[in-house]
Amino acid sequence: MTGQIVGYVRVSTLDQKTDRQLVGIELHRTFSDRASGKDTDRPELAQMVAYVREGDTVVVHSMDRLARNLEDLRRLVRELTGKGVRIQFLKEGLTFTAESSPMSQLLLNVMGSFAEFERALIRERQREGIAIARARGICKGRQAALSRAQVEELLIQVKAGSKKSALAREFGVSRETVHRYLREAKSAAQVNQKQEEEEVA
Repeated sequence: MTGQIVGYVRVSTLDQKTDRQLVGIELHRTFSDRASGKDTDRPELAQMVAYVREGDTVVVHSMDRLARNLEDLRRLVRELTGKGVRIQFLKEGLTFTAESSPMSQLLLNVMGSFAEFERALIRERQREGIAIARARGICKGRQAALSRAQVEELLIQVKAGSKKSALAREFGVSRETVHRYLREAKSAAQVNQKQEEEEVA
C-alpha cells in the first residue's frame, strides 16, 4: 500500500489523554485536537485534511472522534475520499474509499446516526442524573458568595455612601459580585413596589 498512514485524535477536555485512541498503530503523523465534539474550531482537523494526499490512509478511533454530527461526518468522508484518501474507523470496523459501494455509504449513514443517537442518550442521562442529585440535595449548584445577613449589611453600607471597591475587599468578593447583589436588590424592590401598587389599585 502506498502513501502515509495518518492518525486523527480528538479529546473533548484538556485533562483527557489521547494515547488510548490509536494504540499499537504505526503512524507517519498524528493530528490531535482538544475540543468538544460540537466545536467547529478544530485546527488540527483542518490541517490534517489539507495535509493528506492521494494514496494516504487516515485512521480514526471512531466516527464520533472525527465528526460533530452525521452531516459533518458525510462531508468529511466525501472530502477525504474525493482526494483519493482512504479513511478507516477502528471502533466501527469500517473503511471508506473513493470506490466505496452504495452499501458502504448506507453503513456510513446508519453508523453515523447511531453515534448521534448515542451522544443524545448520554446527554439525557447526564441531565437526569443532575436533576436527581439536586432533588436529593446532593448537587445544589454554586453556593452564594454572601449570606443573607452579609447582603443586608452590604446594602446598608452602599446606601450610607461606602465605595463599592472598598466593600468588595471588605467582604472578600469581586466588584462584579457586589454589583450583582445590588442589581438583584433593585430588581426585587421594583417587583415589591409593583405588587404594592396593584394592591392599592
